Amino acid sequence: MEENISQDLEFGSIKISDEVVAIIAGIAATEIPGVAGMSGGVVNGITEMLGRKNLSKGVKVEVGEKETAIDLFIIVDYGVRIPEVAWNIQENVKKSVETMTGLKVVAVNIHVQGVNMEKEQKSQESVKED
Repeated sequence: MEENISQDLEFGSIKISDEVVAIIAGIAATEIPGVAGMSGGVVNGITEMLGRKNLSKGVKVEVGEKETAIDLFIIVDYGVRIPEVAWNIQENVKKSVETMTGLKVVAVNIHVQGVNMEKEQKSQESVKED
């Protein structure tokens, strides 16, 4: 990713890379209850196999001079209300990116890529054990 954000100030310039915007968006998205995780591609899977956690996994950003658009690829927990989770993600990502970078977020597109059944299976197993 290249450095797209640059501001010339009186004492120098500030540059924020696309990767930084993606990391902020990824962390803000996973803070929302009901998000099981981010969905990454083959490259992200290989990165994680090597033991490196990729905080921008499942995030695609397009950064202009003063605006940005963000695509998030997520996996939700089984049983959650997906539209409500998506709205909460959009609000939290927009607020976090705008606050931390000063960029205007024009779009936060949510792509639900899967449903995590692990919690549902664990709760059923604990009921059987009781």
